[in-house]
Amino acid sequence: MRRRILKVLGVSLGSLLVIFALGAVAHAGLAVFAGTLQDFHIPGTQVGDLNLENFLSSSACSECHGQTGKTSGPSPSWAGSMMAHAGRDPLWKAQLTTAEQDVTSVGYYCQRCHVPLSIADGNANITDGSALTERDRDGINCHFCHSLVDPIYKPGKSPSSDLALLASLQDPPLTYGNGQFVQDPEGVRRAPRPDARPLHEAAYSPFHQSGDFCGTCHDIGNPEIDRADGYSFIYNTLGEHSTSSDPHTQFPLQRTYSEWKLSSFAQRGVNMAGRFGGKDADVVKTCQDCHMPRSVGKAAAFGPTRKDLRSHEFAGAAVAVLDMIAADNIGNPAVDQAAIARVRKSSLQMLRNAALLKVSRRGKNLKVRVINQSGHKLPTGHSEGRRIWLNVKFLDRHGKLLAEHGAYDLNTATLDSASTVVYEMEMGLDNQAAQLTQLDAGPKAARMSLANAIFKDNRIPPRGFNNLAYSAAGAAVIGWSYKDGQYWDDSQWDVPTGAARALVTLNYQSTPREYIEALRDANVTNQDGQRLYELWTQTGRGAPIEMVRQSISLVRKKAAR
Repeated sequence: MRRRILKVLGVSLGSLLVIFALGAVAHAGLAVFAGTLQDFHIPGTQVGDLNLENFLSSSACSECHGQTGKTSGPSPSWAGSMMAHAGRDPLWKAQLTTAEQDVTSVGYYCQRCHVPLSIADGNANITDGSALTERDRDGINCHFCHSLVDPIYKPGKSPSSDLALLASLQDPPLTYGNGQFVQDPEGVRRAPRPDARPLHEAAYSPFHQSGDFCGTCHDIGNPEIDRADGYSFIYNTLGEHSTSSDPHTQFPLQRTYSEWKLSSFAQRGVNMAGRFGGKDADVVKTCQDCHMPRSVGKAAAFGPTRKDLRSHEFAGAAVAVLDMIAADNIGNPAVDQAAIARVRKSSLQMLRNAALLKVSRRGKNLKVRVINQSGHKLPTGHSEGRRIWLNVKFLDRHGKLLAEHGAYDLNTATLDSASTVVYEMEMGLDNQAAQLTQLDAGPKAARMSLANAIFKDNRIPPRGFNNLAYSAAGAAVIGWSYKDGQYWDDSQWDVPTGAARALVTLNYQSTPREYIEALRDANVTNQDGQRLYELWTQTGRGAPIEMVRQSISLVRKKAAR
């Protein structure tokens, strides 16, 4: 097993003087690994493989795909999405800065998914993001997604030309995830309709109908931190990329794709009775079924009306981030504020659909069951910051509050987490990593590129959950217990004397104060952390979002005589 070999300003590792060279700069109070582009080499399309002129901007695509007469068309719906603004996201900018301060060159890896056109123009090689252009910040745009090639060739399904294309790559991907994308170098646009007759060259692509497509950037490991025995993770040798490009062999930063892939949704589909997928939808199976619901409309101005036109809003849970993006881009002609508002509304509905509450009295206790209705863990995605929790209030017969668990103070943006159940993932540094970096061991926000230990992951799994399979994929439950097949969690609460009613609310939050302040304070090389904090303050300080609420009477009915 390879171990981290460190070069530290001319002193040995044994001295434990860990002040790492960052080019010619050292930042007081920061332990920095001097990484290189080789450390973060990712299989697939590389800088130099593409000609940027072969790829259109989103505004060019909208000339046909935005003139459909409906805001549900591809361009108008995409314009408000997190895909459109992945390169403008102030949370990502601040996270990029702190990551690059801690481990130089990791920013190349981050930019592959957030600003993929920076691979085409080479700007991703400036790893701190300072070279990004407005064209790069077009985000995960139309032509990027619609020129992606399935990196795993499937005879009889993949376009036959893909075999030669994949063979021509210097390092073809062997798995999905980690931003291991392959782009058609000619920019031939691909879509999931065999009967499409566009005005440009196009190819039919079953890949675009599959959840594997989404796995490209929604299963993320740290290529510089490998999995060792069991569920421990170690730093790799500097100057060498990981021996495996499979995210499952690396420290898990995100596992949304694997969580879905190992669920009942991916295996056979689940009838959600129209909860997801648009009008008349029943069985949902792929990521697209939930996050790209169907409607009636045209994909292009001159095209036929489709009964199953997919929305390109990609609604998820990023309400707070959408608010900050909108606030940060007032007056920017490249940002459609109305489109962001529409996606925000869809995202709120997605959150409300993601869970159910079942509340009942059991003697002196109140039993609360939180049921995960999504196709992945609840919550999922970016592992820092995102959390859900129960707020439980007991009221007397006059409506007076007797007791409260999980109270949130809007004035101080502080959650009373000790009194409730918080579902979240907490990552940080183990003792060995703390010794190497001179940082404290334990959970630590804003240190994503250094984190090598998971201290808590009690997020609720989806239908079809299996402990062994999830552990193998780097998505294990930590510090909690769920049985195989369990997609809910139960909690018990003491009913106080005199309580006549209980009010239970499941809340969601993605930008807690502690996380935002940690990013603000950790950013010492630019103003991205401070700007994030200002936008967070301006847009409501990440106030929790109510997902679902249930009220129940606690008054015992008198037995009939």
